[in-house]
Amino acid sequence: MHINAPEPALRARRLGRAHYFPEVTDAEWNDWRWQFRQRITTLEALARHLEIPPEEWQDRAESLRDFRMGITPYYLSLIDKDDPNDPIMRQVVPLAEENLFRAIGEEDPLGEEQFSPVPGITHRYPDRVLMVVSNNCAIYCRYCTRKRTMYEGATPDVELDRMVDYIARTPAVRDVVVSGGDPLNYSNAKLEQILSKLRAIPHLEIIRIGSRVPVALPQRIDDELCAMLAKYHPVWVNVHFNHPRELTPEAALACDRLSRAGIPLNNQAVLLKGVNDSAATIKSLCQGLMRMRIRPYYLYQCDPVRGAEHFRTTIAKGLEIMEGLRGHTSGLAIPTYVVDAPGGGGKVPVAPQYLLHYEREKGRAVLRNFQGNLYEYFEPSQGTDELHPVPPPSGGRLRSSADPKAAAKKPAKRRISGKIGSAPVDENGSINAAANGASNGSDASGEVEPVVGKSRWVHRGPSTRSSVAAQTTNGNGHAKP
Repeated sequence: MHINAPEPALRARRLGRAHYFPEVTDAEWNDWRWQFRQRITTLEALARHLEIPPEEWQDRAESLRDFRMGITPYYLSLIDKDDPNDPIMRQVVPLAEENLFRAIGEEDPLGEEQFSPVPGITHRYPDRVLMVVSNNCAIYCRYCTRKRTMYEGATPDVELDRMVDYIARTPAVRDVVVSGGDPLNYSNAKLEQILSKLRAIPHLEIIRIGSRVPVALPQRIDDELCAMLAKYHPVWVNVHFNHPRELTPEAALACDRLSRAGIPLNNQAVLLKGVNDSAATIKSLCQGLMRMRIRPYYLYQCDPVRGAEHFRTTIAKGLEIMEGLRGHTSGLAIPTYVVDAPGGGGKVPVAPQYLLHYEREKGRAVLRNFQGNLYEYFEPSQGTDELHPVPPPSGGRLRSSADPKAAAKKPAKRRISGKIGSAPVDENGSINAAANGASNGSDASGEVEPVVGKSRWVHRGPSTRSSVAAQTTNGNGHAKP
């Protein structure tokens, strides 16, 4: 439920530690255990910091019967208390919509339990497994796909040992994602106990840890934790930033410590209505992550979990956002947009369509770029060893190899509608490259002017690949000195 509020850019935001916790000392604030103990877990405690409309109190209380709440003082301090639609607040505060949609969605939308050979293990992919080692988090995201498992109490050691044992007796598993809940909520000693057992398994190559702690409780990422994690390399950490305002100096320091310990960081964001469902927001997030040396890894479609319908966008919105990234920022800053298929189908990449036409037999493709322009691409000839020499330039003008008589017999061209319509395409999908701005330089007479900056070098050497190889190698496949 969106409420009209003054544009945040036109007013000073009321947020930060000074607004919410002015009496707290630096020693307390920077102590991750203090942060964890002081989490906001009830509506009564939340109401001391944020206004809750009286007419929504009952709906929000009903939501907490289904799914617990936990908000660290640090994460609460990121909320703009004057904005009823604040994107940070929406992620962790139960709203009336959550109760409205409590019967819509699935308890286990990804079918994790049907792929669980032992409790806590999901083995969906051939060579990797998910290991859920914890059932609590520093904060509880209202869209969490594992709402069903987030309850009080630690995972018993006997269950953890059964998970490790399954991995040890399954040689196909080379990669494990240690997740929860949040594994980094454990003490260093408890977490090391798990990691040491995993690292002792000979066929296990990669350990990945999924955590929102760098976002919600960055004080937890201290030197002692990083030094312990570094003992069990190769270790990767998948973090979970959803909005640019989560990229705080504290979060940047936490991630820098992990990076300096040799731990690569990947970000897994979730596309959420009212939080980050615009190209500008996702672009700002991804560029900020890059500055923090975090690779934007996945952008997930929000799972159809029970009570989270108000967070879900259309796939069309996700594709629109991806269109707004490609060509407008570095390729390194573009995550893979995925839909985790319901019922255990796994992650399915979804991307805007840039390959418009492809003829495998002819080795020909029609491609669209980020500006909507069309380009024709030809694959290398198959089944032939012949290289066809290009005629040398003559007087600075290159003759077209097209037969004027044959050209006169070509079918009439048609145009594609919309922006792409600037590129004429014939009935076979052929592009008029000159009209498309991707011309090879041919004019109506079949001649071209040399393109500025183009080399005039043309191949005049041997006519076959084998003869080229004979001249450039010494007979045993190695290049000549």
